Amino acid sequence: MISLAVGFVMVVVFMVLFYGRFGWYADFALLANLVLMVAILSLFEATLTLPGMAGMLLTLGMAVDANILINERIREEIGRGRTPLAAMQTGFEKATSTIVDSNATALLAHVMLFVFGTGPVRGFALTITIGIVTTLFTTLLLSRMLMARWYARTRPTSLPV
Repeated sequence: MISLAVGFVMVVVFMVLFYGRFGWYADFALLANLVLMVAILSLFEATLTLPGMAGMLLTLGMAVDANILINERIREEIGRGRTPLAAMQTGFEKATSTIVDSNATALLAHVMLFVFGTGPVRGFALTITIGIVTTLFTTLLLSRMLMARWYARTRPTSLPV
């Protein structure tokens, strides 16, 4: 539990330092991701074991990676001279295929771990599988919604990324 908490805090600090306001949105999505994971695991009446916590930590890393891909694509589009709205739209569009591809591959591997594994391996695989689904939801929908809502409210001339 301590490593999960420390890892989460370090990720929050990293995202805020490197991506500013969009880092805060990513952090909110990460927190929502963890809450959704715990909620879904509780529906399965799963016991949180060490492999399960390791799966949660790995899911956190995968979710951060997805948010970093999006923010870096937005930065690249700004560097190419796009308007803030166009940079956000293009950044999400171009990052989405990479995120979906990598998560689909990981999902397939972890489903196989669940099918062919036993005991702790199955718990790890279940946690990661749930984490991949929640990561796709929180990264591609929640983060985008938060950014779009902020943009619609403020209409900035530059992006804080």
